[in-house]
Amino acid sequence: MEFERTTSGPEVFLTLDRAGGGLLRGQLEQALRAAVRAGRLPAGCRLPSTRALAADLGVSRGLVVEAYAQLVGEGYLDARSGSGTRVAGGMVARPSAEPPSRAAAAGEVLGGPADGVVIDFRPGVPELAAFPRAAWAAALRRAVLGAPTAALGYGDPAGAGELRAALAGYLGRVRGVEAAAAGVLVTAGFAQAVALLARGLPSRLGRTVAVEDPGSPGTREQLAGNGLEPVPVEVDEEGLRVDELARGSARVVVVTPAHQSPTGVVLSPDRRAALLAWARAADGLVVEDDYDAEYRYDRDPVGALQGLAPELVCYAGSVSKTLAPALRIGWMVPPRSLWPALARAKAADDLGCPTLEQLALADLLGSGAYDRHLRRGRARYHRRRDALAAALDRHVPGLQVGGTAAGLHAVVELGDGVDEEDLVRRAAVEAGVGLHGLTPWRSGGRGAPGLVLGYASLTEHQIAEGVRRVAPLLTGRR
Repeated sequence: MEFERTTSGPEVFLTLDRAGGGLLRGQLEQALRAAVRAGRLPAGCRLPSTRALAADLGVSRGLVVEAYAQLVGEGYLDARSGSGTRVAGGMVARPSAEPPSRAAAAGEVLGGPADGVVIDFRPGVPELAAFPRAAWAAALRRAVLGAPTAALGYGDPAGAGELRAALAGYLGRVRGVEAAAAGVLVTAGFAQAVALLARGLPSRLGRTVAVEDPGSPGTREQLAGNGLEPVPVEVDEEGLRVDELARGSARVVVVTPAHQSPTGVVLSPDRRAALLAWARAADGLVVEDDYDAEYRYDRDPVGALQGLAPELVCYAGSVSKTLAPALRIGWMVPPRSLWPALARAKAADDLGCPTLEQLALADLLGSGAYDRHLRRGRARYHRRRDALAAALDRHVPGLQVGGTAAGLHAVVELGDGVDEEDLVRRAAVEAGVGLHGLTPWRSGGRGAPGLVLGYASLTEHQIAEGVRRVAPLLTGRR
């Protein structure tokens, strides 16, 4: 006789066939796996307690305990004391067995559609479950209750004075940025900073912008989408090749000097000096994208390039990697000569970012809660970086791995002759693991094959399990 019921808690329909002869525990495990893969139980979803699910299905509690334990071991579920059992944070729906196209893989780097895998090494994503909800809610409440009535009107398009002052202090203290509150421009993330620059650049600088190669595909798309022409400049073990930059015609360059995206190399002191010398000689502009400099593990902090030459560098950052991309809060510290044009562009664009959220961030910065959140995140991501390195060393010894001294991802060299696209496809279809190729980060797809593996949004167990699953593909194709 077939037994069907919906569980209490999450809306999921489970079928247990008591007449079929199969073990009920195995049926329950398979039903839960299917619900996760199909997205009926999304990442982070809390499952019913073992006692409640057992009562609802008419089975023993021990059977449910064993089924949950098995799925925790497989990486589908995550059990934490005090918070119950939830679907693991790195799980995404797997709608079909069709492999992702190259275009989909590039979109994934930018946060687009999921690959349809159950363990996803997507780069560029922090652990969203670690967002400090209580601290943010308290700060937002204080902002709502404490803001004067005038603050609810149209404020300064450049940003709330409280946040600009807090950012100037924080960036000077932590990143060595030279900035006064009046010199900080609050933006809706780095994407808007690019859009404002596209409209605010003086005509003498032209419409050509040099970018790192390999480098962020999102930055290239944002530049092109705003009417600028990105031109690639090679990156080597010391960072951007300034000699190659100087041979081109671009007078604006976007760089990630503290932790090059994606290789992870730090722009060397000699290259820093050469880059600033180029900017002076060319009467040009350096745009510094300081996207994840807060996360470092095995090296000393590297100060912002802007602190060496504020008149030549437009510094930009955001909370997308430290808090959450959904907040859409970023900042620019441009040279004084660019300020009037950028401020006008910001006012024309949106009249300013939401004020209450700005006041909440200013509260976190001023109270020390932001620093405490970063310290916890740095320790957590350090452990996950170590888990990835250990898993690769155990299952694929000898693999060349770089970019791990800081940041939220690692770069794996695959070697000549490896079909990167086929490897990514097979990992998704055969192992249920989302690997992400280096090709989308390269201009024109040139260069040796590789992988960019994000680890921040996965648990240590998921990292180890994901590497174990794809190890046969990596060892078989090296």
